[in-house]
Amino acid sequence: MIQFLTMQFTSVLEKFEGNLWGHHILVPDGIYQPYAATDRRVVCRINDLKEFQCALMSKGDGQYFINLNKKLRKKLDINIGEAVTVELRKDESEYGLPMPEEMQELLNLDDEGNHYFHQLTKGKQRTLLHLVGKPKNTDIRLRKAVAVLEYLKEVEGKLDFKELNIAIKESNQR
Repeated sequence: MIQFLTMQFTSVLEKFEGNLWGHHILVPDGIYQPYAATDRRVVCRINDLKEFQCALMSKGDGQYFINLNKKLRKKLDINIGEAVTVELRKDESEYGLPMPEEMQELLNLDDEGNHYFHQLTKGKQRTLLHLVGKPKNTDIRLRKAVAVLEYLKEVEGKLDFKELNIAIKESNQR
């Protein structure tokens, strides 16, 4: 069994050429190796300021990186070329993202919705949790969670994100 410890390192904020991936920090070889053999989900803390859940992403050449979106870079007040201190530990959470209270409550109450949600891949579950958990307003989170579970039941768990977005928009108009 792999022993996961908290790992610390220093890296530099970089930007990929091309449109697929954007700003990132490279993870040194000795740091990512224990995680590369698992699902690569980690909890990352940068500059002792912000902690977030993410995945170690492969560059395809044996190196791994962590994506840093614009919102996160702004919170951290970092720019390309600046060094950051990084602390990683294995993400032991069930989903790899926080479960919004509204979604958890609905899953507890709706056996069929719960069944279809848990039949999805971990990545699709995370996408739905992100979608539901993103709004700050609890009423909006609840409406999205209801729309997501109603959609999953309607399509018997065969998730199509374009259709889901339409279903969410239609539920907002009711």
